[in-house]
Amino acid sequence: MKLNEIKDNPGARVDRVRVGRGIGSGLGKTAGRGQKGQKSRSGVAVKGFEGGQMPLHMRLPKRGFNKPNAREYSEVNIGALQAAVDAGKLAAGGAVDVAALQAAGLVTQPKDGVRLLGKGAITAALNLTVAGVTASAKAAVEAAGGSVTLIARPKTDA
Repeated sequence: MKLNEIKDNPGARVDRVRVGRGIGSGLGKTAGRGQKGQKSRSGVAVKGFEGGQMPLHMRLPKRGFNKPNAREYSEVNIGALQAAVDAGKLAAGGAVDVAALQAAGLVTQPKDGVRLLGKGAITAALNLTVAGVTASAKAAVEAAGGSVTLIARPKTDA
């Protein structure tokens, strides 16, 4: 193959359709938009409108509730903790809190605290201080000789 033989595959480049440029083009005058009305004009987006009928998204029943002040936790798996210990970012046998996890690069933003999840395996004995922990993660950390301490959450009136 030579540089002067390089070319696109057939159909790789498609010319854009120039509408409203005379009747000979097949898309002249109204440019394929039909006659008059809101949808023939520019700057119109009629998304959920059904001609005055109640729109589908309003006819269907709504379920569930999103709590506006729900706590949002940063999640860390025990497998990631073990990888950080192996890489020398966390000290085995030492105390691990949010600041240590941030320094190790396991947590970027602590949000409302750190929650420990049970994916992976851990062999290092770590003394963790976190806001939340799953039962499997707690069992795995304690089986490895470590401990998990939960931070007491402040009570809210809501």
